Formats: sequence, C-alpha cells, structure tokens
Amino acid sequence: MTIAYLTDVEGRWDKIASFCAGNPNVALDDTTLRLADGVTFVFGGDAIDRGPHACRIVDTLLAARRTYGDRVILLAGNRDINKLRLVRELAGAPPEGAPDGASPGALLRWIFTNTMGAPKAFEHRAAELGNPGDDAVVDSFLADLAPGGPLRAYLGECRLGYRHGATLFLHGGVTAENFGVVPGAAAAPDVDRWIAELDAFYRDQIAAFAAGHEPSALIAYQAPLPGTHENQTSVVYARPTDEHGNPHLPDTAVIARLRASDVHRIVVGHTPSGDCPAILRDDGFELVLADNSYSRIELGSQVALTDATVGVHATTELDDGSHAMVAYTSARAERDVPLGLRDRETGQLVKAQLVDGRYLMFRGLPARRVEQLAVTADDVAARALVPAR
Repeated sequence: MTIAYLTDVEGRWDKIASFCAGNPNVALDDTTLRLADGVTFVFGGDAIDRGPHACRIVDTLLAARRTYGDRVILLAGNRDINKLRLVRELAGAPPEGAPDGASPGALLRWIFTNTMGAPKAFEHRAAELGNPGDDAVVDSFLADLAPGGPLRAYLGECRLGYRHGATLFLHGGVTAENFGVVPGAAAAPDVDRWIAELDAFYRDQIAAFAAGHEPSALIAYQAPLPGTHENQTSVVYARPTDEHGNPHLPDTAVIARLRASDVHRIVVGHTPSGDCPAILRDDGFELVLADNSYSRIELGSQVALTDATVGVHATTELDDGSHAMVAYTSARAERDVPLGLRDRETGQLVKAQLVDGRYLMFRGLPARRVEQLAVTADDVAARALVPAR
C-alpha cells in the first residue's frame, strides 16, 4: 500500500493545490480530494492559522475522511487543538496577561498573537469571510467549536498517532521524554499499546469538550511547557531539532525501543525544516520531517511512502537564488548511500537528491536562517558522513 503524506498546510490552499498537482496518488477536483486505488492519505496536522483558507481546508479534509473512512488519517496538530481554549477564554476567562476591558475582537487578536503563535489568524479569517466585521469573525471561530461546528467535527475525526507497518506518524515527534507516556496513565510497554492509549486519551478529552467541560489535559499536552518554547514530553509539540533547526535522529535507546516493535521509520511535521522534506537515516532507520512552514518556498511537497521506500517531489531555493527540483525514491534497506547523513566537519545534512543527480546540503543557522547548497555526487562522496545525531 502507498501512503500519500501532507502536513502543516496552516490555512494555505496553495499548499494543498501544489501537493495534488501531478500527484499520482491524490488529485484535487475543485475542493474535493480524490484518492487513487490502493492509496491511504495521511494529513499530519495543523490545518489552520497562517492562511486565508482555513474553513475551506477543514471542510475538504473532513469530507475526504467521511468519503474514504480509514483511507484518510487525520492527525491533530497543536494549531488545531489549541482552538478548544477559545470557548472558555472568550466567555470571561481570558489568559493571564490579556488586556482588561478589551472587546471580543481585540481579545481574540491578542490571544492569537500572544498565546497561539498566529498573529494574522484573525485577519485571515476576516478575509475568508469577506471582511464582515470583528463580531462576525469572533462568532465564526465560536461557531467552529459549537455542536455541529466544522472544527469540532474535524477534531472528532482526528487522532494523535498512526502506525502502518514499519512507519509511525506523529505531528511533533518521539523522544526519550514522551515514548510510552500517556497523560494520567501508566507507561505503555510497546508502540501499538502506546498509540492506542494516546488515542483513547484524546477521544476522552474530545468527549469531555463535547459534554461542556474544559479538556484541560489535552490543552496542556499540546502546548509548550510553562515558561518555555518546547515540550519534549508531548508527541504533538516535541521537536527533533537543535536550537537552529538542524534535525537529528531520536536517541539510540529510543530507536532500539521502536525497532523492538518493528517500527523503522518516523514521519513528522510541526518543526519547519527548509523548503522540502528532510530525511535522516541510520542503519535502516529513518526520520522524515515534512513541514516547510516559514521557508523560502512554501508549497505542498509530495511525499509517498511504502514500508520499503520514501519518494519525494518538491521544489527548493538554493542560496544563489535559483530554484531546483527535488525528486528521488529512497529504499530504506539501502546502506551505501549518502542521503540522510551529516557532514561531520560542516554539520551539513545531505537532505535530498535533486532531479539532476546533485544532492541538497542543508544546515540551520542562527536567527532562523538556513543554508541550502547543491553539490555533486563526487563532492558528497569525498566527505566524512555520519548519522545525524
């Protein structure tokens, strides 16, 4: 079976359109997704916030789930889950630090900017609705979460993790701090039990919200830890990168535990990693990061996976300003290939292979800058390459 994967479209319809353009696995018919026979579509989370098509995207993904059932898997991202806060915060219990006496529209703008990392979400929704005025925009977000609302229905179809064969899909990542951990429960002994219990926790929290209660445990689980910008204890918010955005493999002990459950690949979104998906490899284990938010080119990269292979088609912008096409299919069992390894001296990741046979070398730099260079196969072969830990 082939799995088509897309993540972190964040309200941008152009990401869905570019993902589907020429994609043999998923086509777009106006606002309807069409899956090819034998294909499962996994959406990795974060459907909304940074573009003016959030309502259309939620409706499209929800309709696909209802049409294809378990052939469409929706993971809940932090930008999706955190909207559950709005029912309480817009009803007289705003976050700490919110301005006193603010109008509902001003309060919602403050919440988005200061607590959700979405400073333009209010304006994006206003544009999608045709700029009807602040009160109508506030009412729209609340209607999303009311009984029968589209975002409530969407979250009801989501889950926190999905495993198919050798591949585990999560929004944020797997770490030593979160492996096997389920809020309020004992540690799970293996991957399948862990994911099942995480999804049970998620469903219980969504049911509590539907019954009129605050899903406080889920809201805390998907957020940064208080006073920080990270949460490695959560599969929704964990980040497999250093402070400059350089991706790294999980700890060797975590990989050993994953392999004990016959999981040999992790696929995640959430953490931006340049224009195109990054792949990291070590002795048959793979980590794929496919969030290209805030990159030079924000298009929907095409990722297709089987148990044995990863295929990527995307576009990247090099440091010289030129655009290059990424196109490769990598077999997980291959050992003598440079793809997914790191240059020991420079720290550059052999991130992808270009359609002309060159390799894309990637490095995260301070101030959220990235280095993206195209080098020949001979250049790569002359380097000292090591697993990206």
